[in-house]
Amino acid sequence: MKFIPAPLPGVVLIETLKHGDRRGFFMETWREDLFAAEGLPIRFVQDNASRSVKNTLRGLHYQHPHGQGKLVRVVSGRVFDVAVDIRRGSPHFGKWFGCELSDENALQMYVPPGFAHGYLVLSDTADFAYKCTEYYHPETEGTILWNDPFLGIDWPIEGEPLLSDKDRKGLPLCEADNLPDVETG
Repeated sequence: MKFIPAPLPGVVLIETLKHGDRRGFFMETWREDLFAAEGLPIRFVQDNASRSVKNTLRGLHYQHPHGQGKLVRVVSGRVFDVAVDIRRGSPHFGKWFGCELSDENALQMYVPPGFAHGYLVLSDTADFAYKCTEYYHPETEGTILWNDPFLGIDWPIEGEPLLSDKDRKGLPLCEADNLPDVETG
C-alpha cells in the first residue's frame, strides 16, 4: 500500500496493489500495521456498503458529535468522491477535495472525522464500501447541500443528480448547525 496525503490536510489516498492473473485479482484493502505506521485509525467499528445507479449523489453527510472517520472504496464501477473540511476554526474550513475512485484504479480514500463526505456515481452502477471509526448515530447526522455555492464543488455531472429527500433538504454550510470544531473533529 502507498499512502498519499491529499491536498486537503487530513484526507489520505491509499493506493492498493492489485495482483492479477487470468483467474482475476487479489488485493489487501486494510492492514493494521501499515495504517498504524501512517498514523491512521486502526479501529473500525462498522462496515457499510451501497449500490447506486448512474448520477446518484449521496451526501454531503457528517455526524457531530460522534464524528466518523471513513475508509472508502469502490468495489465495482466508478464514483467521484468528495471530502469537505467543516471544522469551525480550521484554516481549511469549506475547502474540498475530490477524486475518482474505481474498481480499476483501486484507490481508497480516508476521510477523517470533522469532514463531510459524499460521492457521485459515474458508471451505470457502482458498489461502494466503507469502514467507519464510529457507529452511525442518525440523531447527530447533518447534511450539507451538495451544490452549496460557497463550497463550489465541481461535480462531474450535467443536469440534476438523483438525490434522496434527506440530501435534497441539505443546508448550505453557513446555515448548518452542530458543526464540529478543530479540537473535537
